[in-house]
Amino acid sequence: MIAAKDDSEDESLFIDRPELVTKSLVMRAPRDSDIAQLVQLADNRHVAQMLARMPHPYGEAEARTFIAMSQVRQPGVSYALTLAETGTFVGCAGLNVKDRGLELGYWIGEPHWKRGYATEAAHALVDLAFRSTAISVLHCSVRVINPASRRVIHKCGFQYAGQGMMNSIVSGQVPVERYRLDRKTWESLRSWS
Repeated sequence: MIAAKDDSEDESLFIDRPELVTKSLVMRAPRDSDIAQLVQLADNRHVAQMLARMPHPYGEAEARTFIAMSQVRQPGVSYALTLAETGTFVGCAGLNVKDRGLELGYWIGEPHWKRGYATEAAHALVDLAFRSTAISVLHCSVRVINPASRRVIHKCGFQYAGQGMMNSIVSGQVPVERYRLDRKTWESLRSWS
C-alpha cells in the first residue's frame, strides 16, 4: 500500500501573496508600520478567545513575531486587512495548513465588527485558495460561541462537517464546529465576486 502525501508537505500549498482588493478592503502583506494598530486591536481578550494561536495580552513583541513569521515562505498565506479608503488596519486573515488540509482563518478588531469586513476577506481568500491551489476542499473551524463567524462562513458556502476541539492559547481546549467547502460548490457560488 502506498501512503498518500500529507497536504502539509504539498508544495502546491505554497501560495504567492497577491494584493487583494475588495469593495471595502485592501488585503496585503503585514508590515512593520502595522505594529501599533495591530497591537491596539489584537490586545483584546474578546478577539483572542475566539482564536487558536493569538495570545492575550498581545504586545509589540507578539506583533513583531507575527510579522516576521508572515514573511517566511511557508505553505498558506497571511494578510493584513486595511480599509481601502483610509489604509486603516482592521484585522488579519489567512489560509493556514492544518492536519486536515488548508484552512481559512480571520479576525477583525472589535471597533470594526458588524461592517461586513470578515465576509469580504473570507470571500477573497476562498477564491484565492481555489484559484491558486489544486485543493478539492477548504476547511474552517468556528468556536461554538461565535455566531458572527458562523454567519460569515455560511455566506461563503461552507457546509457543516461536525464538531471537534481546538486548543486555544487563551481559553484552553474549547469546542468548535468544523466546516468544509468543496471545489464544486465554490464553482457554483462564484457569483459573489
